[in-house]
Amino acid sequence: MLLPKKEVAGCALEKIMASSSYSNSPCAACKFLRRKCMPDCIFAPYFPPEEPQKFANVHKIFGASNVSKLLNEVQPHQREDAVNSLAYEAEARIKDPVYGCVGAISVLQRQVIRLQKELDATNADLIRYTCNEMPTTQDGRRIADSGASSLAQSPGYYYPSPWNNDPLGDGYHRGDNNM
Repeated sequence: MLLPKKEVAGCALEKIMASSSYSNSPCAACKFLRRKCMPDCIFAPYFPPEEPQKFANVHKIFGASNVSKLLNEVQPHQREDAVNSLAYEAEARIKDPVYGCVGAISVLQRQVIRLQKELDATNADLIRYTCNEMPTTQDGRRIADSGASSLAQSPGYYYPSPWNNDPLGDGYHRGDNNM
């Protein structure tokens, strides 16, 4: 039986009409608890019949009575977020009974620290490579800073470039295989 359309405390009418309390099938909570799903069922909008494991996990960890109390104390616009948090914590607690979602957070934090160290090492390597790539003159100035004339005057420094034909930089090998 469908009730007449009316606005309900900021909730979307489509969500309420689609909830299991208005259909033939009871919500996952009422089905799990083997009770009749009433039109004002607090669980119906958040535990649809298509997701029975969601309520089973939440019930196993928190209990139906505690979830019902919590949902009644939370503002209606915050209930969906509260249920999603409970469902996430319950699933994490089932996977890891000791640490729950804190264990998952800890693993992710360690991963972030490891990746940050890897990024720092890569940046250091990049800086080292960049600094070593730019040769210096005998007085410690970088060739790139000292101007083009000093490049020609700097003995012993080879600066590889895409336009020279000496891929090994030893003065003997040419790209055209002439020796």
